Amino acid sequence: MDNGKIIRKRPRENTLKIGYARVSTDGQKLDLQLDALKKAGCDPIFIDQGVSGASTERPGLQKVLKRLKKGDTLVVWRLDRLGRSLIHLVDLVNSLGRDGVEFKSMTENIDTSSSGGRLVFHLLAALSEFERSLISERTKAGMEAARRKGKHIGRPRRSAAAENRGAKL
Repeated sequence: MDNGKIIRKRPRENTLKIGYARVSTDGQKLDLQLDALKKAGCDPIFIDQGVSGASTERPGLQKVLKRLKKGDTLVVWRLDRLGRSLIHLVDLVNSLGRDGVEFKSMTENIDTSSSGGRLVFHLLAALSEFERSLISERTKAGMEAARRKGKHIGRPRRSAAAENRGAKL
């Protein structure tokens, strides 16, 4: 497994296009992603192989995030290579932006260094916020429905035996 591996061909300049590639299983090929990232001028390219996008343990991604500097651009072949959750992606790209790092997804044609790319990203961010609101509303509605049916919401209640043991202490 090549997790965290760096493919580098040239010395660091003031700003870099840094690539990130990921496949979920060891059997999947990275060739398509690596070829596209190299063609886009990415150097270095960080790799996570055999790692789920939902996993928080992605050594290549952790290394690339530590490596990025103001003015650099993080490039991925496709958004789902960076993460599975829209909420996570939006948070990550917003964090990069606060650090002065641009973001580019080649397949979806998102490039936060251009006004059109920022527009597409902000639309994704709005959808993400809408998704968060829907989740919250559904959770509250579900809890209210359970309360109306007499179900207890929250931690399990202490049993009488447990309360008696607590009283003896």
